[in-house]
Parts: sequence; C-alpha cells; structure tokens
Amino acid sequence: MSEIPKLLIIGGLVLIVVGLLWHFGGRFLPIGRLPGDIVIKRENMTFYFPLMTSIIVSVVLSLLLLLFRR
Repeated sequence: MSEIPKLLIIGGLVLIVVGLLWHFGGRFLPIGRLPGDIVIKRENMTFYFPLMTSIIVSVVLSLLLLLFRR
C-alpha cells in the first residue's frame, strides 16, 4: 500500500478516537466551556466562540506533530 492511503486511514482512526474521547470525556473534562471562551447571550441569539479551547487544542496538536516528526 502506498503512503497516502495509510495516512488517510491513520488520520481517520485518530479523528474517531478524538471524537469518542471528546464525547464521553466531555462529562469529566470541560472542553469547550473553559474560562476565556466567549459566550454572548441575547434574547433570541447566542454567540459562542471557544477562544481558550482553540488555543489549547492548537498547542496540543502542535506538540503532537512536533513529536511525530522526530
């Protein structure tokens, strides 16, 4: 098998595992509801921007990619 199908399969499996951890671990880890996330509630509208969650996910992914490159 060539490299691209292997990468796609591994990427898909990683996404499935992350999705399951996020779904079932969300009860214990407040991912998406951290201090620093912006929530604006109005009468008929809610605006939510997960700023701190995005920063943490970015740092973790950057560290993981740095480790896998070596």
